[in-house]
Amino acid sequence: YTGATLPGEKKDTTLPLPQTYSPKYVESCWYHWWEKEELFSPEKHREIPHAVDKYFSLCIPPPNVTGALHLGHALTVAIEDSLARWRRMQGYKVLWVPGCDHAGIATQSVVERRLLRDYGKRRQEYCREEFLQEVWKWKKEKGDEIYHQLRQLGASLDWSRACFTLDPGFSRAVTEAFVRMCDLGLIYRSESLVNWSCSLESAVSDVEVNSKQLSGKTLLSIPGYQQKVEFGTMVTFAYPIEGNDGEVAVATTRPETMLGDVAIAVHPHDPRYQSLHGQKCRHPFTNRLLPIITDTVVDMEIGTGAVKLTPAHDFTDFVLAQRHSLPRLTVIGGDGTMTSLCGQWLKGVKRFEAREKVIGALMEKKLFRGKRDHAMYLPICSRSGDVIEPLLKKQWFVRCEGMAQKAVDEGALEIIPHFYTKIWKNWLSNISDWCISRQLWWDPDVLDTWFSSALFPFAILGWPQQTEDMKQFYPNTVLETGSDLIFFWVARMVMLGTELTGQLPFKQVLFHSLVRDKYGRKMSKSLGNVVDPLDVISGVSLEGLQKKVMEGNLDPREKSVAMEAQRKDFPEGIPECGTDALRFALCSYKAQGEDISLSMSRVLGCRHFCNKMWQTVRFTLGALVDTDVLVTPLSETSPVSSIDRWICSRLSGTVQQCESSFESYQLHAVTSALHSFWLHDLCDVYLECIKPVLKQQDMAARQVATAVLYHCVSLSLCLLSPFMPFLTEELWQRLQPYGPDTNRAVTSVCVQPYPKASQLVSQRKLELYEVDFPLVKEVVRVARSLRAQYHITKERPDSESQDRFF
Repeated sequence: YTGATLPGEKKDTTLPLPQTYSPKYVESCWYHWWEKEELFSPEKHREIPHAVDKYFSLCIPPPNVTGALHLGHALTVAIEDSLARWRRMQGYKVLWVPGCDHAGIATQSVVERRLLRDYGKRRQEYCREEFLQEVWKWKKEKGDEIYHQLRQLGASLDWSRACFTLDPGFSRAVTEAFVRMCDLGLIYRSESLVNWSCSLESAVSDVEVNSKQLSGKTLLSIPGYQQKVEFGTMVTFAYPIEGNDGEVAVATTRPETMLGDVAIAVHPHDPRYQSLHGQKCRHPFTNRLLPIITDTVVDMEIGTGAVKLTPAHDFTDFVLAQRHSLPRLTVIGGDGTMTSLCGQWLKGVKRFEAREKVIGALMEKKLFRGKRDHAMYLPICSRSGDVIEPLLKKQWFVRCEGMAQKAVDEGALEIIPHFYTKIWKNWLSNISDWCISRQLWWDPDVLDTWFSSALFPFAILGWPQQTEDMKQFYPNTVLETGSDLIFFWVARMVMLGTELTGQLPFKQVLFHSLVRDKYGRKMSKSLGNVVDPLDVISGVSLEGLQKKVMEGNLDPREKSVAMEAQRKDFPEGIPECGTDALRFALCSYKAQGEDISLSMSRVLGCRHFCNKMWQTVRFTLGALVDTDVLVTPLSETSPVSSIDRWICSRLSGTVQQCESSFESYQLHAVTSALHSFWLHDLCDVYLECIKPVLKQQDMAARQVATAVLYHCVSLSLCLLSPFMPFLTEELWQRLQPYGPDTNRAVTSVCVQPYPKASQLVSQRKLELYEVDFPLVKEVVRVARSLRAQYHITKERPDSESQDRFF
C-alpha cells in the first residue's frame, strides 16, 4: 500500500484495487484507524444504530512477560476476538480487556539466563535493586512486543483498560484480597512440607509439578549437574537392631535422605516384624537411635515391608511423624546441598552426588543389600526442569477445602465442553491447601503469581472499588482459555472470585485444545517447533528462523536440536500467509476436542481462499461499474431466475448455520459453512451462471443479477468479518459506494449489523430451489472432469479426440 495515509487516518480505498491479493497491502492502516475511532471501546456502543441493551465481557488470559506469543496464544486470540467481534456486530456492549502477567519465577529464570549469556553473571552476583532493574527492562521490552503481536493479530481489545499484574491498582487489589482472606482464616502461615525447586530456590505449587513416568533405570539431565543422574532404581540397605545381631532391611529410591531418617515403620500384623515392635535401630552414620513403630498405613507387599521415615523430606512420612510425634530433621537445604546435620563428610555436597557417597559408605559398612530397577513417577518442576525436593518450610497457605466445595456446589457455572465438568468436580473434591509463598531473588517471601492472576476477572474492572466497570461488566460473560489451565488458573479464579465478590467471576468457561505441531508434539523451543505468529503472517526465511534460535536463551545442545528440526520442517522457511488466513485456519479446527495438530499447508490453503475472495470482489466491482446503478436493499431485491433464487436460498441457509454455530461456540462449523458457500456455491456455480447474463442487453436481468451478487458478497463479508477483520474491511469499504443508502451510516464493517437468519427467512426455499440442485452441480462437476481429462478446449476438438470421447 503506497497511499499517503497517516497513522490513524482512514485508508484510501478510492485507489484502484490491485489485481492480486497481498496480505501486506490489505493489513496496512486499518488497525490504527480502528483504534483512533475507538471502535473497540464499549463507550462506542451508544453510537451504534442497532445497539441492544446487553453486554459481553471477557478478559484475555494474561500472557507471561517471559517471552513473545506463540501459535497457542494466536489460537486464543483468534477464538476470543471472533466472539468479541461477533457480539459487537450484534449490537452488544463489548468489553475485552488486554493484560500481561509478571510471572515472577518464570521471569526471574529467563532474565537470569539472559544475564548469564550476555554477561556471564548469575542472579546471586546482583543486589536486589540491580536485578529488579534488569527485570523491569525485560518487562518493558517483552510487554511491548506482546502488545504489538496482539495488534498485528487484529485483536479488538480495549487498550485504554490494559492491565499488568504489578500495576499499582492491581497490587492494591492483591493486598486487599490477602488481608481479607487472612482475616477470614482462609490464609494462614505454617511450617509444612512444600514442593521445592532447588535450582529456583523457591516453593512451587502442586499444579506446577509434572510427574515423569520411569519404567526402570533412567539417566536424566538435571539443572546444576554436569553428568546425567540415575533414577528409576530401588536401593535396599539394612539398619542394625540395637542390643542384638539382627537387622531391619529397608528400600528407597532416594538413599541420600536416609541421613534424615527418624524411625522405621512396619505393619502391626506383619509376622516378619512381630518380635521387633518397640525396639530400636542404630543409625550407622549419625549414631541416632531409630524407634521401630507400627502403623496400618504401611503396605506389607511393597519392598521389604519395613519403611524408613524421613518426615522432613517425604509427604507421607510427614503425616506419619505428626501421628507418632516424631522429630523432623532437614538434611537437604534449599540450594539442594546436604546440611550440617549429615556430618562434615556430606555437608555442602549436592544431593544426587551425596546419593552415590551414601551408597558407597553403606557398602563399606557392609549394610548395602542391593539395587534393582524400579518403575516410578519422578516429580519434575515445570518451571525449571529440576527434580522436586519436598522440604520443610514456613510458608503462607490458602485453606482451599471450603472454597472448593462452594465451587463444586455452584451449579450456575457452565463448562464447555461438558466432559470437563467431571474432571473439574473430581479435582476440587480432592484439593489440598495451596502454598502461595514463593522465593525470588528480589524478595524472599512473595505471593505466587497464580494468586494475583486468580483475581484478574474482577481486579481489571477496579475491584475492590465498586466501579462503573464492575457494575456493567461483572461477572464476565465467558472465560475462554486453554484446557491446560483448568487447575492452574480457572479453579482458583472461581474459588477466589466467589469468596471475594460473592458471585462467580464468569458465567461460562469455554476450553479450547492445545496447539501441537504437525507431528502431534507439544510446542517447545528446544524442539524448534515454536512458531511466532508474526512469522506466519509476514513470512520468514529459514535463516530468519534460525537467527531467532541463536539469539534465544536455549543452551548450546538444545539450540543444535532446535535448528536441525527447523531445517527439516521449514527448509524453505514459512511463506507469507497474512493475519486473516492464520486466524481463519486456527478457527477452522474443532477446538473443543482433541489437540490441534497445526499444518502450515492448511494456513496456506486459507491464504488461497483469501485470494479467491479478492478476485470475487474484483469481479463484483466490475459488474457494478458496468451496470451503473445503485443496488436496491435486499428486502426490495426480487430474484427472477432459478439460479438467483437458489443462491439467495443458500445464503439464507448459510446465515442460519453461522447464527446457530456461533451461539454454541462451534467456530469450526461457522468457518466451514462460510468457506463452502463462498467457494462452492458463490464462485463455482453462481458466478459462472451469471457471466452470460451480465453480457446480455437485457438491463433488468443484469440489474437483478448484479444486486443479488452484491448482497451475497456484502453479507458474506459481514459473516466473515469476525474471523478475517482486515480483508473484510478492505473489501467491504470498496463495495459501499455501490450499496443502498441505508448502509452509509455505518463507517466500518466491524460495527455493521451481523446478518440474521430472520432477515432472510423469505429467501429460504429449500424444497423449491435446493433439493434438486445437487444433481445439477454433479452434472457440471462430471462435465468439467471429462473436459479436463480429455483436454477439451473451446476450440473444436479433432475427430480423433471426438472418437475417444464418444
